[in-house]
Order: sequence, then structure tokens, then C-alpha cells
Amino acid sequence: MSDEVVYRSNVRIERIRGALRKAYIPAEPEPIWFSVHSEIAEHYGVEPGSLPVHATTLDYVVSAAAG
Repeated sequence: MSDEVVYRSNVRIERIRGALRKAYIPAEPEPIWFSVHSEIAEHYGVEPGSLPVHATTLDYVVSAAAG
């Protein structure tokens, strides 16, 4: 293996409010929104309707690992 770095991810996360975040990810023309939903929102005590519902970072990690 080479010690040369061949790729460095350039991701920026912007926290909007609570669990609501916006991620700027290479090759995506628009930001990706993260939030909480269903049982995850309930687990963290997020009141229904207090945040827009979007996928969680966990949803993205699981889908990426399963791919």
C-alpha cells in the first residue's frame, strides 16, 4: 500500500436547530438534510412536529454499509 492520500472527503455540516442539520457533500448539487423521525425522535424526546422529518445520519450509514 502507498502512503499517498488519493482522496480526502470535503464534507461540511451546518447545524440548523437541534437534530436538524444540512450536509454539503461532494457531487451533490444541493445540500442533504438530516433530522430525526419516528422511534428515533421519540427516543431523543423530540416533540412531534417540532422539526421537519428527514432521514437520520444512522439511516445514511446503514444504507451505505449495506450497499
